[in-house]
Amino acid sequence: MSKHESPLHQFEIQPMQKLELGGYDISFTNSSLVMVIALAAVLVFLIAGMRKKAMVPGRWQAMSEMSYNFVAGLIKENIGPEGKVFFPLIFTLFMFILFANLLGMFSFVPHGYAVTSQIIVTFALAIVVFLTVTIYGFVKHGLHFFSLFAPSGVPMWIMPFIVPIEMVSFLARPISLSIRLAAAMTAGHVLLEVIAGFIVTFITALGIGWGFAAGALPLGMLVLLIGLEIFICFLQAYIFALLASIYLHDAVHLH
Repeated sequence: MSKHESPLHQFEIQPMQKLELGGYDISFTNSSLVMVIALAAVLVFLIAGMRKKAMVPGRWQAMSEMSYNFVAGLIKENIGPEGKVFFPLIFTLFMFILFANLLGMFSFVPHGYAVTSQIIVTFALAIVVFLTVTIYGFVKHGLHFFSLFAPSGVPMWIMPFIVPIEMVSFLARPISLSIRLAAAMTAGHVLLEVIAGFIVTFITALGIGWGFAAGALPLGMLVLLIGLEIFICFLQAYIFALLASIYLHDAVHLH
């Protein structure tokens, strides 16, 4: 199987504009392009939705307000009233991941790319959450923030075992958060590519008539999987925002 027939070729980084700075390659790539488009799409969605500010909201305004209320409710439920300060961060992460996931559905078009399948992108988002939790925790609690690794009520003789486990769990958060999102999106796109490949193979081998007849089953599966993948785009954005809120809860309230 050549690389152009491989379901993994859609994850290749393709430079669109070669750039170097101090000997480092900082080229503008297809991944960079999709991230810029995702940011622009979020801005257009919110500006278009809130431009009229009507008492009876239209379709776009209703969706914008729904997004705002959804994230606000998520923060209030998992962090509490003190979590309002984190709303810009959680809302930005949720909207960017959601739109990036949806744009990734068009990875088959020229220069298309599923940026949330790229581990360095998801890790960068996760490390922002991790640093926010750590910095805010020390600013709010000082050295008492270390009590996060020593749950109250645990017998002292168990502490030498509990503290290292809690520290490893805390340090592993950005890794698990980034891998969860990247793996889910990668697996979905690979599966879609494989099923679509069956249809193309049938048409190539049997001709259009018999090819479409033989490819009816994989075509039906492809349609269902596309619907499932769109749902997963929303689900993964929600999970990322939810876990970020839970981690920030620890920074605010400790155990």
